[in-house]
Amino acid sequence: MRKRQARRKLSMTSLIDVIFLLLLFFMLSSTFSKFAEVELSAAGSGAGAVQGETRPMFLRLGAEGLSLNGREVALDALQDLVRGEMPEAGEQPLLVSLQDGVNAQRLIDLLGVLRGVGNLSVTVLGAS
Repeated sequence: MRKRQARRKLSMTSLIDVIFLLLLFFMLSSTFSKFAEVELSAAGSGAGAVQGETRPMFLRLGAEGLSLNGREVALDALQDLVRGEMPEAGEQPLLVSLQDGVNAQRLIDLLGVLRGVGNLSVTVLGAS
């Protein structure tokens, strides 16, 4: 007659080890940094200017420099110049034209500076 062997209990140690290793893997491979959000509106067709509406400012962004209403401006002085040309009340439209050679990081830097100016409606026109 055969002797019946007693069944061994299953050990949970190896399962817990595997779960712990998976948890470590997913925690270390994930990124927890929060990316900033940049609002961007593209120019589209629309009606003509309404009387009484403020005239938009025009900003031309190049790979090396930028100009506001035809005057060359440094990026760090742009915020103060835009504030100086804004009306007392209401929203001021700003049209941004991109020249050839402008990369995405340069545009994001510009939009980050302009974000600090209140009551400003920024519209990106595209490459010229």
